[in-house]
Amino acid sequence: MSTAMSAAALFRLSDAEAAASPPPPAVSLTASRPVPAAALTEAELIDGCLASRPLAQKQLYERYAPRMMAVCLRYAQTTFEAEDVLQEGFLTVFRTLGSFRRECPLEFWVRRVMINAALRQHRRNAPLVAVSDGDYPETLASEEFTFSNYAHAELLALVQQLAPRYRLVFNLYAIEGYTHREIGEMLGISEGTSKSQYSRARVVLQTKLAKLEKIVVSD
Repeated sequence: MSTAMSAAALFRLSDAEAAASPPPPAVSLTASRPVPAAALTEAELIDGCLASRPLAQKQLYERYAPRMMAVCLRYAQTTFEAEDVLQEGFLTVFRTLGSFRRECPLEFWVRRVMINAALRQHRRNAPLVAVSDGDYPETLASEEFTFSNYAHAELLALVQQLAPRYRLVFNLYAIEGYTHREIGEMLGISEGTSKSQYSRARVVLQTKLAKLEKIVVSD
């Protein structure tokens, strides 16, 4: 963030004016200097937002928006949709912040708000019904298959291509750490259905990544 402008820069005088004028009284800029968002504690941000202070709201948004946008992108199919989810999520954050009990880091609570906003977006825009993603094998070629060897940008692009419910289940289980029972309750499906859709999502992603590897090798 930009630092506060010095008193000399604010009140610069010409040499002649400086010689003819008495020295100005000392002025402390401490009270008027904006406090960087990073200097505010979490409690100060929360209290400021609860008091409807615009500066606190701005700083809270700036502190968490980049990380929350990354969350929204995983659940959305497009950047435009992710931005809608982010906006709705922060409106909910400011509207319901009074219900935050401060039993966990604020970021965890904000993240959950964003996930719920993403789920609402999916319910509005498309029925949560798994559709065919093409001709893929029924099971993984290797149970040892891992996504950790791939770049984040590659995985994000492929996750966004998954059918809506595959994408939701994969994110909730593999990224957020929810159990299949919890996912079933969130989406209104059985625990077994959540497991099968997660397995299917992994098969689709593995197949797509394998195709990408072949393209890279051939090039």
